[in-house]
Amino acid sequence: MFHMQLVSGGLRSVLLVAILGIAGGCERAEPLQWESAALIKGLPGEIPKQIQEVVVEHSGTAARPQLVSQGPPTFDFSLHLKHGQEVYMRRCVQCHGVMGDGNGPSAAFLYPRPRDYTRGIFKFTSTPYGGKPRRADLLDTLRRGVTGTSMPEFRLLPKKDLEAVVDYVIVLSQRGELEYQLGMEAQAIEEFDPESVPDFVSDVGRRWDEAESTLTQPLSPQPELTPERVALGREAFLTKGCSKCHGEDGRGQTKDNIGADSWGHPTRAADLTSGMLRGGQQPIDIYRRILNGINGSPMPGFSSALQSEPETIWNLVSYVLHVSDRRRAGEIIPAGLVKPFATSQPVGDTTDPAADADASGQ
Repeated sequence: MFHMQLVSGGLRSVLLVAILGIAGGCERAEPLQWESAALIKGLPGEIPKQIQEVVVEHSGTAARPQLVSQGPPTFDFSLHLKHGQEVYMRRCVQCHGVMGDGNGPSAAFLYPRPRDYTRGIFKFTSTPYGGKPRRADLLDTLRRGVTGTSMPEFRLLPKKDLEAVVDYVIVLSQRGELEYQLGMEAQAIEEFDPESVPDFVSDVGRRWDEAESTLTQPLSPQPELTPERVALGREAFLTKGCSKCHGEDGRGQTKDNIGADSWGHPTRAADLTSGMLRGGQQPIDIYRRILNGINGSPMPGFSSALQSEPETIWNLVSYVLHVSDRRRAGEIIPAGLVKPFATSQPVGDTTDPAADADASGQ
């Protein structure tokens, strides 16, 4: 009797779902589409159409994505990219947006803003300043997340998912950068120049390919990070320009600690005492931030200034690790003067902050 009730209840559930489906029209979801960026849409005449045709030729469509640096994919790699797209639409689109431009539905409520891949700029790389990231860099970011931001860690995702979504992110980045470069040229010369297309396509692909062989290696082997090196690191921190933005105490509460990133958003140097080192907590991670700088941010690289002082870089690494561990060690850090951002608007935005629901003292 009990079994019959379960069956009967199951049939009723199926019928109810079917009725609701008919009432709702059982409409299929719209297929995923890639749109041109606002820069392209604002160009006159036939230029947007001409640029769109080039971008589709070299980057494919949402239904058939491809890497600019690779050309039309093999059947297996095409399935790999489609799997990456599925992972992206399930895990990433809410923040980074369909186009990878950092304008997902949640983006307006987050600080710092989600990364805009379409400029081809990634902050945390193991390559020299201005270079593209290696695939390993993107995988590292996915696995560890970005501490102190809304970017979570995805270390529990299957390797297949991580590998696929990284390649799909590269597709979005290469597509966006190609489109941006073509759009900027067309805007500057007020026409579309088809003869320049091969150079732009080659440049986008070449720089991503080169990144794989430009891993930044330390100028000297990592030494033991001793208290003596911490003291020397503090001296370098105060004399090499680090304290100008990060402050003498590492908290970043200085008048010079304000600026804009490459996407036009306000940004400031990190409070090192927070312990949240976004580019990674390992000594080599900090070493590369100091040597290479941080792409897209006001943080410069010190490769030229410290080329002849390789040990000074390791001394600075020692000091940064010491400062970042002060709170965890139970040390009470003086509050100091906190200087909030006046607005979270992009630099150059003339919207009245008081009328902007997104304005805040971040």
